[in-house]
Amino acid sequence: MAAENAGAHAPTAGEYIQHHLQHLQMNFSFEGVKQTSIVDFSLFNLDSVVLSVFLGVVGCFVLWSAARKATSGVPGRFQAAVELLSEMVENQAKGVISNANSRKLISPLALTVFVWIFLMNAMDMLPVDLLPGAWHAVGPALGFKDYMRVVPTADLSTTLGLSCSVLLICLFYNVKIKGLGGWVHELISAPFGDHWALYPINFLMQMIEYLAKTVSHGMRLFGNMFAGELVFMLIALMGGGWALSATGVGLAIGHIIGGTVWTLFHILVITLQAFIFMMLTLVYTGQAHDAH
Repeated sequence: MAAENAGAHAPTAGEYIQHHLQHLQMNFSFEGVKQTSIVDFSLFNLDSVVLSVFLGVVGCFVLWSAARKATSGVPGRFQAAVELLSEMVENQAKGVISNANSRKLISPLALTVFVWIFLMNAMDMLPVDLLPGAWHAVGPALGFKDYMRVVPTADLSTTLGLSCSVLLICLFYNVKIKGLGGWVHELISAPFGDHWALYPINFLMQMIEYLAKTVSHGMRLFGNMFAGELVFMLIALMGGGWALSATGVGLAIGHIIGGTVWTLFHILVITLQAFIFMMLTLVYTGQAHDAH
């Protein structure tokens, strides 16, 4: 994939990776409005938004299709697979959340989170230049820049957006289960005790805990998927080295072997990361039901 000054020379390895790490961004700044914040909130990553929404619709459609075609008789393979997945999530939820009414919402939510994140992670299994190469032929003709990243979970804004959504759900259940007064009292009385002198320290510790859980929840998924994306780019460069060198037989062999091995291993990574995010969602919402 060439950079913006393509045609002058073939991209170096650094230019290739740098180009693939650029997002297709949309600017929502308004003329005459001055940007004063450190973070430019007028920009958002259009590729991550479009792909994540599309994959979310695909995931919901898959689950809806299984529910619509479910029968009381002998299930088919598709129905059996979805039922096994649903039972797994429900069993995990029962082990964390004792409130049966809450599980009616949280269990389907956790299942949706698992399927959605798995599909977003699975975009990393596509050839590195497949979708970016197609966009290279279409995007500039439509007036967009020649950038495209296809793994939404390798975008920190996506993973932190997901973790912030989980935080909002936890706050909702804190208020619903404990009442607004009970939750506020918990914020100032835990973890060190219900004493007026400890109220500021307790509140500070609670805020740090919420912040740390939310940031680590999103950063864990982002870090693993970003690293996996970089490894695939490096493996792709090995194939490019073969194309540029008649003596690069070793690079061609390494490209095939490395790509195959890493792809097989990455199947475990993308599944495990989706499961971990789902489990942490269950754990954090379960903590919202517990009184300190």
